[in-house]
Amino acid sequence: MATASAARHEVLTPTLAPRIFPSKKKSVRLTLWPLVAATFFMVSGGTYGIEDIVHGAGYGRAILFLVLTPLLWSLPTAFMIGELSSALPFEGGYYAWVRRAMGNFWGFQEAWLSLAASIFDMAIYPTLFVAYLTRLFPWFAVNRRGVMVGLAVVIVCAILNIAGVKVVSTTSLWLFFALSSPFALVVLLSPLKYAALFHAVTTPTTSKVDLIGGLLICMWNYMGWDNASTIATEVERPQRTYPRAMLVAVCIVALSYIVPVAAVWMTRLPAGAWETGSWADIAGLLGGPILRIALVVGGMFSAFGMFNALVMSYSRLPLAMAQDGMLPRFVGKLNRRRAPWVAIIGLAIGWACCLRLVTLDILIYGLSLTLEFVALAVLRVREPQLRRPFRVPGGMVGAIVVGIAPVALLGFDLVRSESEQIAGMSSFAFGAMVIGAGGLVYVINQAVKPAGWAVRDRAQPVA
Repeated sequence: MATASAARHEVLTPTLAPRIFPSKKKSVRLTLWPLVAATFFMVSGGTYGIEDIVHGAGYGRAILFLVLTPLLWSLPTAFMIGELSSALPFEGGYYAWVRRAMGNFWGFQEAWLSLAASIFDMAIYPTLFVAYLTRLFPWFAVNRRGVMVGLAVVIVCAILNIAGVKVVSTTSLWLFFALSSPFALVVLLSPLKYAALFHAVTTPTTSKVDLIGGLLICMWNYMGWDNASTIATEVERPQRTYPRAMLVAVCIVALSYIVPVAAVWMTRLPAGAWETGSWADIAGLLGGPILRIALVVGGMFSAFGMFNALVMSYSRLPLAMAQDGMLPRFVGKLNRRRAPWVAIIGLAIGWACCLRLVTLDILIYGLSLTLEFVALAVLRVREPQLRRPFRVPGGMVGAIVVGIAPVALLGFDLVRSESEQIAGMSSFAFGAMVIGAGGLVYVINQAVKPAGWAVRDRAQPVA
């Protein structure tokens, strides 16, 4: 039974809650493990990418970072997503939560920040795919062959996404097992090589990552939990599945980082020998050329799987915005598998031209995440009787406190953003321009949008 204030909110703001379009075939919705696999790739993609943390912090502090970051950054975010996804499993996920809690302007800013962050994030995955491929076949590094391979990755992932979420999530599940197997062998072989790599001949590292840089990389490697929320209408029993999937995925991602690093520590390989791509060399020292090749191929699987899963997530934002009247109606066109093919193609073209800036990525993503924590608290106040199958523990105080540690960690990114330069200015100033542009775009959007743009009616979440 809703309170009077909640009921009044229902009447006065009929367009602030997204419509749910339930799938006609229940079997095409995602169940727990496919959602866990998709979340794994939206956040992590495996043990790759943490080499510079070991170099910058050493084994002990690297493992401490890898343990504390999920506790202070990932777990609070998972709790927040668990509550809001189970209470409001709407198209567009976090965009829909912020819009419902704080209105059209902030909902638009949430989507703007997320898509802007993707511009500085998505380029890394095709680039990584090519980097690992050229380790096996240097022929691809000649001329513009690598660029063509990167474009092929974008195109194939777009095609898989147009085929629907079931195809993407099933692909993610198989890729998870394929890339995890070589690391399992590394973990098994490391105790047998106890202290054997202390005098191993290694190539001197070129990494210049310091302690704060290592922490930022750690945060980046644990970033993106909310991405899974955008496909809520395509998940089986989202009220029950999302909280379980988030908590299981946090554990799997944390273990996938911590256990292999701890295992290699036993070999006494110097921390200074680590740099981006070192996992392949370490695997070669432990298991020979076959295991080295397996790690390299796993890196290709990781990069492909991350790009593929994130296309699925980000493409639901333009879809939801088009259904809410914030983008042209044609952007929300769906095919028979309910894939937003116009949004997928448009975003794929944009990402093919983007660049990677980790510090700026964390800064912009962090602000969007902050809006989500604010939405969690606001909805507790405005809609106390909203059905929440999963709740952040601790009542209203818990809903506020859960966001403190993640927001505080963003301070490290602010420290670094002042010293890094982009286009002749600090990355903080550049990020502020990107963030501020969201307000300007919203004003222009409201001023020029045609009257025919769709506006959805209020509807209830799927059961």
